[in-house]
Amino acid sequence: MPEIRQLNAADENFWQQLDDVLAWEQSSDSEVVATVTGILADVKKRGDAALLEYTKKFDRIEVASVGHLEITQEQLQQSLKAIDNTQRDALELAGARIHAYAEHQKQESWSYTEDDGTVLGQKITPMDRAGLYVPGGKAAYPSSVLMNAIPAKVAGVTELIMVVPTPDGKANDLVLAAAAIAGVDRVFSIGGAQAVAALAYGTETIPKVDIITGPGNSYVATAKRMVYGIVGIDMIAGPSEILIVCDGKTDPDWIAMDLFSQAEHDEEAQSILVSPDAEFIAQVKASIEKLLDDMPRKDIIEKSLNDRAAMIEVADMNTAIEVANHIAPEHLELSIDDAEQWAQKIRHAGAIFMGRYTAEALGDYCAGPNHVLPTSGTARFSSPLGVYDFQKRSSLIACSEKGASELGKCTSTLAHGEGLVAHARSAEYRIKD
Repeated sequence: MPEIRQLNAADENFWQQLDDVLAWEQSSDSEVVATVTGILADVKKRGDAALLEYTKKFDRIEVASVGHLEITQEQLQQSLKAIDNTQRDALELAGARIHAYAEHQKQESWSYTEDDGTVLGQKITPMDRAGLYVPGGKAAYPSSVLMNAIPAKVAGVTELIMVVPTPDGKANDLVLAAAAIAGVDRVFSIGGAQAVAALAYGTETIPKVDIITGPGNSYVATAKRMVYGIVGIDMIAGPSEILIVCDGKTDPDWIAMDLFSQAEHDEEAQSILVSPDAEFIAQVKASIEKLLDDMPRKDIIEKSLNDRAAMIEVADMNTAIEVANHIAPEHLELSIDDAEQWAQKIRHAGAIFMGRYTAEALGDYCAGPNHVLPTSGTARFSSPLGVYDFQKRSSLIACSEKGASELGKCTSTLAHGEGLVAHARSAEYRIKD
């Protein structure tokens, strides 16, 4: 039975205890940083030749050219046919729901005309090319393919390049089928920091992209951090996390399994329960003890719960919401009465799951909203991946003769105040007395 920390919001040092529970620093091991730095520089300098060497070294695949590492559209369709009908139906349903949600996120250009004829506005333009990193090997995440590719396509991205490692040449049919359903344009069987480098810098075969999205291991995350600025990235995600606020009226087995659903990701994942009902917290602990042995990933769940989980007793629901806003969780389940009303009080959360029937796991796969979410408290200032991440905004300004004259006077005054005479003169030329 895991030893889960128990906190009480009434304790004098509660907030410090909570911060200690939440403490997690995304740090890259110096050896990882050194390795990634070398790989990025090598791919930037030698392009395809470096990619071939790293693919042989890390994935044990030896081919004559990077072109041989491209997975064709025909192969994607073969994978789509290879999976069973139940899997295909599930992928297509999830894809359709993600697409429908993404359509609501599309931004449109707009403008307005002032009384003097000056036009101001904003032009929305999709990125030309996006890169999607998909983990391979032991991990296979077709859901991540859908969640990253579909918003890009809805945004109008011209070309979507997917990279996925295939150790020993073994590709995952579910992942490739998801790529077919999502409309990915090109797929290359490469991975690791070298794949990130290829997308960021471009090689003789792999085109340079404008943004890189998708999860990966520490080498991939470090590479994404290092190439940011050369290309855009979605985010540097920390361990998965769930915060459940429950009033004590939900089946404790449900809550225990919801906590497991994040803990099974990895040992650093965080699962927290907040409740005003001390007896219910005890019931959830009993459910954890009862259900844990049946979990295939028991060891991972147990370590996660031991190291990073917490059960927090609060005086009332208002305090529970205060705790939730302090944590700013990736996933927030409001397993309470009137969940939609209480959700209005939430200021910081990646995704809010309202009501007793809304398990977080539904959001991971097929609810519709994106499962790429801010972690480690970054929901205070960042948002889920969406269509808007693949669109750019350009300001539009068109001055009429009268508008240029009036704005020129204002500009002249402010530019002289800053000592920028050329700015002032440029505006003054257009002033009409």
